[in-house]
Amino acid sequence: MKTSDFDYTLPNELIAQSPTEPRDHSRLMVLNRGEDSIEHRRFFNIGDYLRDGDVLVFNDSRVIPARLKGKRVGSGGRVEILLLRRTDNNVWEALTRPARRLQIGAKVEIAGDSLSADLTGAGILAEVIGMGDGGIRVIRFSDESLLLAAGEVPLPPYIHTPLENAERYQTVYARVVGSVAAPTAGLHFTPDLLGEIERKGVRCLFLTLHVGLDTFRPVAEDDPHEHTIYQEYGVIDKGVADELSRARREGRRIICVGTTTVRLVEQAARVSQPLRLEPFQGWVDLFILPGHRFHMVDAMVTNFHLPKSTLLMLVTAFGGRGLIDKAYQEAMARKYRFYSFGDAMLVL
Repeated sequence: MKTSDFDYTLPNELIAQSPTEPRDHSRLMVLNRGEDSIEHRRFFNIGDYLRDGDVLVFNDSRVIPARLKGKRVGSGGRVEILLLRRTDNNVWEALTRPARRLQIGAKVEIAGDSLSADLTGAGILAEVIGMGDGGIRVIRFSDESLLLAAGEVPLPPYIHTPLENAERYQTVYARVVGSVAAPTAGLHFTPDLLGEIERKGVRCLFLTLHVGLDTFRPVAEDDPHEHTIYQEYGVIDKGVADELSRARREGRRIICVGTTTVRLVEQAARVSQPLRLEPFQGWVDLFILPGHRFHMVDAMVTNFHLPKSTLLMLVTAFGGRGLIDKAYQEAMARKYRFYSFGDAMLVL
């Protein structure tokens, strides 16, 4: 297996620059693994493929305003900081731009236009106190309580059109703050669609996985087995774990919305007894590649992912290389919209 096995060339015009309105009017490609078939629908048709007793599992993580703009103390040069993960009080892992100029000891002042009117002048001082792999900086802030007011919601680097409404990069059920990117498979759901699904007898469950760096970082190693996936923090409470265990014992389908949900459920299953999922709280570092044995997931909803990404590798592991390759080629031929604001896929 090579990373190049998960590469493909996407025309730039197929990268969605803005979300579909309404949310549930995006296109939906339905893949049936048993029949090796592909259908083309709209997302609001997803209920046609769900049945009484199914369990839909969602990631309720909410995107934080993780992009900070400031000036370097001394030179006054402009600096951008992208928060990745909180590791201690006032201490975060982050990406910075320009990276090579921010070595240990460098300080950045975040103030002025970055803060809302009632906080302007308060200021935040950021100091680089450590270096990590992949250009990651460890940064200590003078007052992290001001970060949410100072930051902006970070759109992925391939989206160049400003977003008029920042809530459009949140799912309608986003609740627990902590992600630096949206769990995008959930962006297609509306409150009305969720209500329609529940009336069919489908149980909707919510867990939390805070989306991190690997969402927008392609695998650089030639052999994907040599790639170390970025850890993300996840929580499955006892009530959700018990309901998933009951569904598994009763043979009811567990359908995960998004690759983040798949990873968290499968990580918890690895440290649980068969047919008995234990509550989970901790770091998730499961890297799913073809050959992975799925313990809990029967179907999944996902978007169309970047080449050479861990997300595409996971979807290929679940759907099978032949069917996924065929689906991506057909999606490009039929002008589907790709990536975060793009169209969706249901893999049964």
